[in-house]
Amino acid sequence: MIIDNTIKDYLHYLKVERGLTDNTIASYGSDLKQFNKYLTAQKITDYQSIKREQILNFLQLQMQQSKTASSITRTVTSLRQFFQYLAEENIIQKNPMLLIDSPKKREHLPEVLSVSEVEQLLRVPDTTKVLGLRDRAILEVMYATGLRVSELVHLKLADLHLSLGLLQTLGKGQKERIVPLGSQAVKWVERYLDEARPKLLGHQRSQFVFLNNHGHGLTRQGVWKNLKQQVRAAGIQKDVTPHTLRHSFATHILENGADLRVVQELLGHADISTTQIYTHLSKKRLQGVYNRYHPRA
Repeated sequence: MIIDNTIKDYLHYLKVERGLTDNTIASYGSDLKQFNKYLTAQKITDYQSIKREQILNFLQLQMQQSKTASSITRTVTSLRQFFQYLAEENIIQKNPMLLIDSPKKREHLPEVLSVSEVEQLLRVPDTTKVLGLRDRAILEVMYATGLRVSELVHLKLADLHLSLGLLQTLGKGQKERIVPLGSQAVKWVERYLDEARPKLLGHQRSQFVFLNNHGHGLTRQGVWKNLKQQVRAAGIQKDVTPHTLRHSFATHILENGADLRVVQELLGHADISTTQIYTHLSKKRLQGVYNRYHPRA
């Protein structure tokens, strides 16, 4: 119970004092819940008695459960932050995580759609129907702006400035940014707002732009599920998620000459090193085009 309450206090601290997003806090909470389960099985009731070897055993169990390398890396980060908090609160005198290195993260290049595949996907929704018009507007916005899916579902009517071709959004760390919205996306959003949204809304009220069948705001899971169906209908043989459209947006504008700092600003990355993965993607695609078309490649 003491351990459970300490985790609850820590998650509350992350929200109130650190100002982390709900998604980040949920990820930390999930990792610590697994760790708590392990401690319970080992009959460990206080943090002071936890040794480095026990944490390593826990991480080894995570690996045996076929957790991905990125998942293990995130778990180590969660534990490192948590034990630092315990030390600062004088709950522990020695921090066992200081003796544990983070696993080396393998560079993973995300899946990206080609321009023609994006066009195939955009043609899938039946825009003669209410939900089809909504889905076309969603796809256009995601590809035109590179919004995260959490930013998309929380997009409000007041965030749209269609006459200026702009929208505003709150990204990670509650950081606001202004993102251009291309003419095609503006056209489809205007059509959705005029023709489809009033029918989805009915007699209700909602501040959110994109609504479900019941007139409520969409969820991340709802967008993900719809996209999976659309990808299948488009005949695209790639593992496409909402984040794939964000990756495709960044890669395509870089390939067309955009400055890396501009892409960083558009994506809302705090650190440009996060944005630099897209330069690797562009080089990889450039190599593929060269190998395919050069007669002596």
